[in-house]
Amino acid sequence: MDADSLVQDAAADFARATTPAQLEDAKARYLGKTGRITEQLKALGSLPADEKKTRGAAINVLKHQVEAALNARRAELAQLQLEAQLQAEALDVTLPGRRRGNGALHPVSRAMERIEQIFGSMGFDVADGPEIETDWYSFTALNNPENHPARSMQDTFYVDLKDAEGRWLNLRPHTSPMQIRYAQAHAARHAGAATMPDVRVIAPGRTYRVDSDATHSPMFHQVEGLWIGADVSFRDLKALYLDFVQAFFETTALQLRFRPSYFPFTEPSAEIDIMFESGPLQGRWLEVSGAGQVHPQVVRNMGLDPERYIGFAFGSGIDRLAMLRYGIDDLRVFFDGDVRFLGQFA
Repeated sequence: MDADSLVQDAAADFARATTPAQLEDAKARYLGKTGRITEQLKALGSLPADEKKTRGAAINVLKHQVEAALNARRAELAQLQLEAQLQAEALDVTLPGRRRGNGALHPVSRAMERIEQIFGSMGFDVADGPEIETDWYSFTALNNPENHPARSMQDTFYVDLKDAEGRWLNLRPHTSPMQIRYAQAHAARHAGAATMPDVRVIAPGRTYRVDSDATHSPMFHQVEGLWIGADVSFRDLKALYLDFVQAFFETTALQLRFRPSYFPFTEPSAEIDIMFESGPLQGRWLEVSGAGQVHPQVVRNMGLDPERYIGFAFGSGIDRLAMLRYGIDDLRVFFDGDVRFLGQFA
């Protein structure tokens, strides 16, 4: 056996292998079950004991030399594979980076936050409550009993659940239920007191009605306001709402108009219109709110004495106010999720 020649043959075979699979095939020719070195190890059994020891030691040295050449080629192939991968996945560090787009609040959320800030500066609390409501809070407590014709003005969605009295629960058609809930809690906190602080609260949030077109949506946003005290009048309502729209639209060049109307929970009732004195909507009266003096029965349902307390309520569509503020003529774009539209507000 020429040991040097065998090691050189093995190293040459390993060097010709260009893939790990080819290298394993070359390894088998030397170190496999029928490989050249393995055959020599098998032949040791026919030799005398003294020669077997000497020959075995020489074969082991030969085997280690072949394995060293094999491992060296494995390392070379791994390095070549890594270099090829790095070349294929190379990055041009001189290219400009990919910037992550800036997020932004939805225009309706921006309008809602603005409304909360304005009324908060006027001393109003912000109330939030359940969107699935009972019949009593959605209608009856608001002087809108079962089978009352006015309920058709607020057709809503019902869920497959009933309250303790067996009436179907509904998706609230307005945020007025929170006026009742807040006033009840306020009255309970000050029960027995000689005087009660005024109830001043707004209730913004999502509401639901069976309605859908360019200016209506089955789900929309509304803010309702309530101010009740010992001496609160329509004069306060007009001054408050005028201050609000001037702050919201950031202009004093607008006029306010009250038109007689009807709501079961207020008496007298009015629609509130505004007219801009400049800009694309100049000269047009635009309806922005319903309002009125809270009906005595509703005051009573709040847990207050209508002989002692009086006040007003109003309700405005947040989506409608946002449309006027941002010059949008179709309500549906608020809910399409089109980033091309929403990106304008980023």
